[in-house]
Amino acid sequence: MAKSRLFRSTMVVSSMTMLSRILGLVRDIVLLGVFGAGGLMDAFLVAFKIPNFLRRLFAEGAFSQAFVPVLSEYKEKYSLQEVQILVSRTSGALLLILSMLTVVVILMAPWVVTLFAPGFANQPDKFAITAELLRLTFPYLLFISMTAFASGILQSYGRFAAPAFAPVLLNLCMIGAALVFAPMFETPIMALGYAVAIAGLLQLLIQLPQLSKQKLLVLPRIDFQHEGVRRILKLMLPAIFGVSVTQINLLLNTIFASLMIGGSVSWLYAAERMSELPLGLIGVAIGTVILPSLSKSQAQQDDITFRKTIDWATRLIVVVGLPAAAALFMLSDVLMQALFLRGEFTLRDAQMSSLALRSMAGGILGFMLIKVFAPAFFARQDIRTPVKIGIISVFANMVFSVIFIGIFYFFDIPLHGGLALATTGASFVNAGLLYYFLHKRDIFRFGSHWKKLFAQFGIATSAMVAVLYVMLPYFPTNEAQWQRLIALLIMCGVGAAVYGAVLLASGFRPHQLKHG
Repeated sequence: MAKSRLFRSTMVVSSMTMLSRILGLVRDIVLLGVFGAGGLMDAFLVAFKIPNFLRRLFAEGAFSQAFVPVLSEYKEKYSLQEVQILVSRTSGALLLILSMLTVVVILMAPWVVTLFAPGFANQPDKFAITAELLRLTFPYLLFISMTAFASGILQSYGRFAAPAFAPVLLNLCMIGAALVFAPMFETPIMALGYAVAIAGLLQLLIQLPQLSKQKLLVLPRIDFQHEGVRRILKLMLPAIFGVSVTQINLLLNTIFASLMIGGSVSWLYAAERMSELPLGLIGVAIGTVILPSLSKSQAQQDDITFRKTIDWATRLIVVVGLPAAAALFMLSDVLMQALFLRGEFTLRDAQMSSLALRSMAGGILGFMLIKVFAPAFFARQDIRTPVKIGIISVFANMVFSVIFIGIFYFFDIPLHGGLALATTGASFVNAGLLYYFLHKRDIFRFGSHWKKLFAQFGIATSAMVAVLYVMLPYFPTNEAQWQRLIALLIMCGVGAAVYGAVLLASGFRPHQLKHG
């Protein structure tokens, strides 16, 4: 029964995430079509990336990974009243820290922009608009972090729908701002700053009724001496590196990109958004669902279920992640042309974005595996291991960046592609080291059944790549956007059908994706 609930929860989160990703894709098409690449769009992307980076770093990253295991332990061992006290004290501490951080960043916005986008310092108008946008967008961090706190509680009680639906509101707000409200502003891009802050508040508000039903909608209280709060903070502070290395590496890319030619930030953003489609659909969904399950297994000292959960999640990751990475690599040009080539987003922008996507596509599987392997450590309240791995991965990204930028410069290839390729290399360093320590400590290892699985996935992916290669010359490059979109959907459908058919022909069966 518990196993079927885990699968159903994954499907709920995945379907809601799919809705959010589709709307996110529409949002990006609208934003890039209205504002183009470079200029003001670069300014907004930097201003939005800073609170969004901190959201993924603190709220959905380190905080969730530290909070959920402690909350799960309290659920197993203590009364509802004790859980309510933990929730009250934790929310008080989180609210105080985030409020202070928000005030500081708003007051010091120009210095923060200098830190995160040093290349803008030589462009006074762009720099000033970025700082003003940062003041508008940064309260989003406060709202969305409290949303993540509420979501962590609900997910621990098996309530996944509302937390998974919340990101839809961000996309709707930004689409509405770009299409309806932007023309009303003297500087149209400023409408997006207000939209981000409002969306953060709305995402928090829709969590509150579900919290009330669980009797966990309690007033915040500040008490840093509470045993649970102290443990969460102790786990959280170092966990920043352990679970959010991907975001740190992507932020480093933004810093480097701000020093490159105009448009580099937007080109990398478009590529990141496309790579996040499969990552969000399966990687984030599974990572969200398995952490409470792993934490419960650890609290019950059920090592067998713990291993089976990781193995099941890894099977889902590989069966989707491997063909997704290959397909994005093969279809990078046609994806960018079909989806974004309109309005202010030019053919050159599409080509530059597709270069970044090709370089980033290979790392999708690494990114997705991190979403499974990292929670295995945090569920065991082991912080040191992923922290060490995270630090190594950040340094690897910087080294790869220097190496690949040098290579791309030598061969006269646009430098932002080297940044994307460095992120790919760092993702595999991170995932590989996480698996090494899981294997070494006998927490999880690929069993003998994985040899056949890898062969089946590899053969099916190769067949899909061959079919896409044959179809690519027939893509209607010079036709209307709706024709390009239809052609893209046909190619994706045929590729997926070939992958599924060959996978079944190789002996793989759907029941192998079931938990257990």
